[in-house]
Amino acid sequence: MQAFEAIAEQRIQEALQRGDLDGLPGSGEPLALDDDPLVPEELRMVYRVLKNSGYVPPEVQAIKDIAELERQILASSGEQRTLALKKLRLLTMKLSASGSGNLQLEADYYDRLVERLA
Repeated sequence: MQAFEAIAEQRIQEALQRGDLDGLPGSGEPLALDDDPLVPEELRMVYRVLKNSGYVPPEVQAIKDIAELERQILASSGEQRTLALKKLRLLTMKLSASGSGNLQLEADYYDRLVERLA
């Protein structure tokens, strides 16, 4: 693999000397890196493919659903609000049970939310 890297580096240097790389779009600007630095390097390509195909991890989808339910709770009353609160409790329990590390919601989060919205 080192031979390939040496050839690539040599060709890049030759192109730089000829000026072939001058005036390219984005020249002199910082790179727009959309890779998550917290994702291990060996998993970044897989994550990029999943992201480009529209896949959303279940934990992230659950967090989006929780945010939507919170908006519904604020905007509703009566039976609709009670149903939304039950759905919210179910989602928080599922997310908590999934053991999703930093995305795990604490049990008292639900209680504080209900107190705030009551």
